[in-house]
Amino acid sequence: MKKLLLLPFALLVAFGPFAQTNIQTPDEFLGYELGSRFTRHHRVVEYFKYIDELSSNVKVTQYGETNELRPLIYAVIASPENFASLEQIRQDNLKRAGALEGSPSGKVAIVWLSYNVHGNEASSLEASMKTLYELVNPANAKTKEWLKNTVVIIDPCINPDGRDRYANFYNQYGNSPYNSSGDAKEHREPWPGGRANHYLFDLNRDWAWLTQKESKARIKIYNEWLPHVHVDFHEQGYNNPYYFAPAVEPFHEVISPWQREFQVMIGKNHAKYFDEQGWLYFTKEVFDLYYPSYGDTYPTYSGAIGMTYEQAGGGYGGLSITTREGDPLTLKDRLTHHHTTGLSTVEITSLNAIRVVDEFEKYSKENLNNPASPYKTYVIKGDNNTDKINTLTKWLDSHSIKYGHPSAGKVTRGFDYQAQTTTNANITTDDIVINIYQPKSRFITTLFEPVSKLPDSATYDITAWNLMYNYDLKGYALNERINAGRAYQPKAVDNSSAIAKPYAYIFKYESLRDVEFLAGLLNKNIKVRAAEKAFTVAGQNFEPGTLIVTRRNNESIADFDNLVKKLATDKERKIYTSATGFVDRGKDFGSSSVNYLKAPKIAVLIGEQTSSLSAGEIWHFFEQQLHYPITQIGTDYFRSVDLNKYDVLVVPEGRYRMFDESTLDHVSSWVSGGGRLIVIANALTSFAEKKGFALKAYLTDAEKSDAEKKEKEAREKDALARYEDAQRKQLSDAISGAIYKVTLDKSHPLAFGLRDFYYTLKTNELRYSYLQNGWNVGVIKGNAKPVQGFAGYRINKKMSNSLVLGVEPKGQGNVIYIVDNPLFRNFWESGKMVFSNAVFMVGQ
Repeated sequence: MKKLLLLPFALLVAFGPFAQTNIQTPDEFLGYELGSRFTRHHRVVEYFKYIDELSSNVKVTQYGETNELRPLIYAVIASPENFASLEQIRQDNLKRAGALEGSPSGKVAIVWLSYNVHGNEASSLEASMKTLYELVNPANAKTKEWLKNTVVIIDPCINPDGRDRYANFYNQYGNSPYNSSGDAKEHREPWPGGRANHYLFDLNRDWAWLTQKESKARIKIYNEWLPHVHVDFHEQGYNNPYYFAPAVEPFHEVISPWQREFQVMIGKNHAKYFDEQGWLYFTKEVFDLYYPSYGDTYPTYSGAIGMTYEQAGGGYGGLSITTREGDPLTLKDRLTHHHTTGLSTVEITSLNAIRVVDEFEKYSKENLNNPASPYKTYVIKGDNNTDKINTLTKWLDSHSIKYGHPSAGKVTRGFDYQAQTTTNANITTDDIVINIYQPKSRFITTLFEPVSKLPDSATYDITAWNLMYNYDLKGYALNERINAGRAYQPKAVDNSSAIAKPYAYIFKYESLRDVEFLAGLLNKNIKVRAAEKAFTVAGQNFEPGTLIVTRRNNESIADFDNLVKKLATDKERKIYTSATGFVDRGKDFGSSSVNYLKAPKIAVLIGEQTSSLSAGEIWHFFEQQLHYPITQIGTDYFRSVDLNKYDVLVVPEGRYRMFDESTLDHVSSWVSGGGRLIVIANALTSFAEKKGFALKAYLTDAEKSDAEKKEKEAREKDALARYEDAQRKQLSDAISGAIYKVTLDKSHPLAFGLRDFYYTLKTNELRYSYLQNGWNVGVIKGNAKPVQGFAGYRINKKMSNSLVLGVEPKGQGNVIYIVDNPLFRNFWESGKMVFSNAVFMVGQ
């Protein structure tokens, strides 16, 4: 192992072979007591590297880098004997999981401890240093014993950018001595707070979707180890006792009996230490194991005992906060609790190491030989959009999920995702099959199963995320096993038939990759048109939205042809060409139905009152996916900005106070003058029923009267409900992230590139009527029913015949109403197309 020299050479010589006995505690190394201040991330990295330098049984590795260029590191700690065969232990475990060929030897348990995924849940990073020290402390006989059969991996900070944002805030505003009153500034983080990463994403919701660079780097390393136990350290409200496993229902049905049992064993071990100290705690409440993209569920669905531990505190906690009982809760208290459960986890795993390893192997063998889930194979039809298939398969690769083409075609029966029913399924050798006889079997099931069983509707997060609806793919779920006979082969783009200097270049517009290409053209000042109607030229059919780049109006572009071809090649676009603007069917290229797409200058609201998550999703989407420039305008100075400099204004989700009558009038006038206003999800409440805007609440007066009568009857019924059922009553009016099928007006530019229906991920209960003076581009027709996921029976009835996507023409401009956030966590691929159309296509 290559060591980093952090100490003076003379000091190392002086330590000699006994250096390990002189390892400094975190307090000694940092020069202050842990818990007396918030340690900046770089100092934690320095301490971990210091331990690496002096300890013969620790290896610290940098596995990535954040957007703000902070290192992402993890440490592996083992006994000297196990450390000497660390690579063998890792490979044996992958063999045990079925991820490598061969038979494993030896049985060493692997525990992974992940800290500080939310930057302002700041005690766990401090605890990571104390836990690391105790694991290498030569005087600690207990940890020496545990490490004989257990390897421990520590990621001290999953979210360094958010962590330092919080630490810098507190170190700037914290009183000396600290002030325990919640009124003090040191307890009141400014927007956006330290919870999220640079792009304001919640990294604890990104384990599966991998939209962020931190997640991508971490999952690569995680899947190279596949630990048996994983802990994700968090903080919650400062008045709450400590939470540890076991989790509460719903548990997804793929979770094994052993995974349930060992959570209880771990919880009882923690309770022993908490009982000794008189510390309050709770289990089996609030935190479930269902949504697959958490730091507890992703490991669980990969075979680990995945758990969340929650300490009171959070961004409000500071160095000390007075709880409702009048007791001080200090940072030292908080880190001590996390340190205790961390070591307790290692201890109980070590005490049961043989069974932990055996049960992991049993879990893996069941995956490989006899998976319990009824659907054994998922089929993605080969005639789906190639870009969607390629994007999905690359994502599958990142999770080590195996797939390929079947060796032979067949006709069978299966669940048709588009029809939502079981029907005949014609499988061809061009299709892609993903069977669940593989290491990631249960994770695959959670992602693709047509209906996910929900044992309890009181969930902590969304209840639907199916990738077939996410990408809007044609495909089937089969009850039989079909193996991949050959590797997936992406369809190569052949541009050999393109005319050298055509009248026009033509590009299909069907996927997000086509939007990226459009953004690239506009960034190069290439003038682009879009066909409003379908057309045929040179025997080739093209759908509405097709991009047309004519030689005319691009005469000033240097090396025009080579530039267009290079951009197309870089984005792997099929180039179609035409020697004429005279089409065989449809509108000619000079028609008013072939619209010039002006490169939009885009403004996006950001700051107080906006949802930091929504603002971050938009920021990341433009900057990291489309690579198209935007101007973020702060809500605190929005009124002073000249909107006439911009073509598009995006209003993220948020709770707005800024849109008073005068501001709405100002925005309305700007729209009438040619602006495009895009309003997302709960931001709609600031515009609905307001002067100058057509968005209206769903009910007519007659319907309101009828609804009020029914509501009264329901309230009378609820009045007799039991107190303990209060939460259940609220669920009747809640949507826990459900997927609905939306009927589209495909002729409208907002629906360009989409298929006949759009599957919306509904994460709110907003409900608006059809626009009376506008275009109802996407609506839920008839009796509303989720395709997947939970929606309360009362709210579900209210979703019938409601608006999802609407466009209000206003003067020379347009208002685009998007009821459900299309960029939610930036993993809903079809939603990205809707949002892109709102930006680039509508109103052009």
